Amino acid sequence: MIRFKSIISRIVILHVIAVAITSVLMSLALSWLLNLATSNIHDKAMEEQAESLAHHLVSRADGSLALDLPADLQGLYSQPYGRYSYAVVDDRGNTLFSSLKDKAPIFPDDPRTAAVQFLETRNGEAAISGASIRSLVGTRTVWIQAAEDLANRDVLIDDIVKDFFRNVGWITLPILLILLVTDIAIFRRALRPLRQASEIAQHIGPARTDVRLPVDEIPSEVRPLVSAVNQALDRLDQGFRIQREFTADAAHELRTPLSILRTRVDTLENQRIADALHQDIEAMSRVVGQLLDIAELDAFTIDPGELADVRGVCFEVAEFIAPLALEQGREIALLASNAPVWVKGNAEMMQRAVRNLAENAIKHAPPDTVVEFVVEEDGTVRVRDQGPGIPDEERDLIFRRFWRRDRSQQGGTGLGLSIVQRIVELHGATITVENRNGGGAEFSIHFVAADQTISFSK
Repeated sequence: MIRFKSIISRIVILHVIAVAITSVLMSLALSWLLNLATSNIHDKAMEEQAESLAHHLVSRADGSLALDLPADLQGLYSQPYGRYSYAVVDDRGNTLFSSLKDKAPIFPDDPRTAAVQFLETRNGEAAISGASIRSLVGTRTVWIQAAEDLANRDVLIDDIVKDFFRNVGWITLPILLILLVTDIAIFRRALRPLRQASEIAQHIGPARTDVRLPVDEIPSEVRPLVSAVNQALDRLDQGFRIQREFTADAAHELRTPLSILRTRVDTLENQRIADALHQDIEAMSRVVGQLLDIAELDAFTIDPGELADVRGVCFEVAEFIAPLALEQGREIALLASNAPVWVKGNAEMMQRAVRNLAENAIKHAPPDTVVEFVVEEDGTVRVRDQGPGIPDEERDLIFRRFWRRDRSQQGGTGLGLSIVQRIVELHGATITVENRNGGGAEFSIHFVAADQTISFSK
């Protein structure tokens, strides 16, 4: 069984089948009606011929009958012409007059039970059709038979009957094509609100839970489904909002206890224990800070007209991150032109994204290696390290929140790269990850240049 995924294709195909069947049935019906009308005209003509013959029957004084036909009728029923014939039969079945060579009746099986009867017979391969009427001539009752050889019917009628179905078929074909084109246009126009709703639905996601599908222009048959989808989106939006508020509130509430804990640790006499606790507190503070970043990004919007110098952003990040890199035995290198590189977006958010990539690179780079920042003139920022690289099967996983390859390893939360990806989405940019030929990974953020158009994500 064929299944159509498109509503338009399903309706059009079914409509074409329906029109095709209707056209065939209509052609057959019209052909039958035409044949019926032709037969009625023929029967009426034969009855009139028989009545005309009856007017020329004369009763003689001795009781016998005479048939006095004018010259035009004699020519009509002549054997050389062969199209029409007649016979006059009495009530005993004897043939009184006949235009046939053997002087036989035209319809030997004429039952002679009704005043007017329409009969058919065959003469060899020829089909004979005509009428038999009862007539009283003098004191005698006779039946006058008039018939036509259907092989010699009127040429016009024959052509109409013969070619009718074929002509109707050729007329039906362009009508069907016109109906098909009209149907497609009508269906596409009727389903346009659904296509517009589907285009709007493509922009709905965790970051755009406020978008709703329009209901006013939706066909009434589909409106309950669209309304149900909007109601489901309302519930999802409420759930996301509660989750975001919980994350932000929890992060804010944790800041104060961490500050108090940091102060109390400073009062410990055992410096070794104090240093260890300080490291744990800093790690927890980093998690809290990243949770606040996520909560802020979920509600952050970017002004479409806002511009940022991505070269300056990378310079500030390199300057900020250099002490941390040197402390851990790594070096920082910035490769960029002297001119500013303007892109569309928010400088502070870009700085967070690049800093997270830099901290991630410093963490995975071996000692005595260089972490490079490369700023290209088209607005692309590349952060390179010489670490172990990223396996192909993990390239989609690394951007998930709280994902870590080794959860037993201390010092990571699995939030940094997810924050980077969210900032990239907000800017309408893209991020790619590749392994370098000489070893290490390269994260590339392709920002939108200032002279290009962009659709910011909310």
